[in-house]
Amino acid sequence: MRNKKLFGLTTALALTLSAAAGYAENIKIAFIDPLSGPFAATGEDGLHQYEFAADVLVNEKGGVLDGQMFEIVPFDNKISAKESLIQLQVAIDQGIRFIAQGNSSGVANALTDAINKHNKRNPDKRVLFLNYSAVDPALTNDKCNFWHFRFDANADIKMDALTDVIAGNDEIKKVYIIGQDYSFGKAVAAAAVRFLGEKRPDIEIVGNELHPIGKIKDFTPYGRKIMATEADAVITGNWGADMRGLGKAILENGYEGPIYTYYAAGTGITAAFGESGKGSLKLVGEGQINPPVSDRADSYAKAFKEKYPDDDLGQPRIANVIEMLARAINDAGSATDMVAVATALEGMEHDSIWGTKIKMREQDHQAIQAVHIQAHTDEVTHDMDNSGYGLLVENTVDMASADAPTTCKMKRP
Repeated sequence: MRNKKLFGLTTALALTLSAAAGYAENIKIAFIDPLSGPFAATGEDGLHQYEFAADVLVNEKGGVLDGQMFEIVPFDNKISAKESLIQLQVAIDQGIRFIAQGNSSGVANALTDAINKHNKRNPDKRVLFLNYSAVDPALTNDKCNFWHFRFDANADIKMDALTDVIAGNDEIKKVYIIGQDYSFGKAVAAAAVRFLGEKRPDIEIVGNELHPIGKIKDFTPYGRKIMATEADAVITGNWGADMRGLGKAILENGYEGPIYTYYAAGTGITAAFGESGKGSLKLVGEGQINPPVSDRADSYAKAFKEKYPDDDLGQPRIANVIEMLARAINDAGSATDMVAVATALEGMEHDSIWGTKIKMREQDHQAIQAVHIQAHTDEVTHDMDNSGYGLLVENTVDMASADAPTTCKMKRP
């Protein structure tokens, strides 16, 4: 019911905007992510960020090309790769040419394979994959393809920045690594082991384990196990309900050291940590909300919160997706020629609303940008989860991993 309601509201808004501009057809972007189940809050938050970015950054400025508007069409994949492929086909059958997805690299791997095969078989109905948050390094390495673009820093890029901070802290002697048992969780663990070994071979990895994704109700045993190892730091790529559950279990068992994360913030998470997370929770990511980098960024964040008071700008890169896609469509002079749009997008350099430059690296379609290490604190301009707490940038690596090698062997049409 929630998904149908969202679809109806989004469609009604898009038709109104389209009619006002005098055009019958909008440029549709399929949003394929969880809108039900344990990760629904994360999915709905991302959906609202896409809707807001499309309206504020494109539609309110007159759209693209000859006045065409962006329309975000939600599809609930229930965090399932199989369901995602079904929804992908439904979107394609509806004539949608742009696919946005981010939650779960397992889903992203399934989608990128399916889209690559579809485009080979259907050159007149090609689609582009706008990956805004699935960070398995393989997606822009061995599994790269011309139709896939990643706007988030991948797991290796983020771990490289994060381990720079860890390596500089002489008090860290023992590290515990824990994550969800799927491609992304495994990639985080592998990157942590590799980078720590290169930068601080003296650090002892006292734990390295994976747990079932979305199925653990009580993480207390994991918290106790971590405490028993006397770890000085914890590294996890957990997200959604799994991040909330794991983090609370660690802190409630008396842990006081740093917990280095990828996704320990946002709707349903930040308030759950509150004061207990201050001084411990760290997050590696892109997009600086605090302190605001400009009046424009500050106004954008305020306006989003006014429209969606129960949601957060937890994935600021979504604004980059929308702005860069609009530029690519205008540069290509078409919203249906996917080769032209993709060619315009690859290699693009973009000045982000968040105050940094982004380059969509041509050889593997990986966005290169600044990566920040942020702290959970109440000393913020823009809080999250209506909690009074948010993320404050502590360290920044500009154009992180810009020269990092890739195994991608891009095959262009």
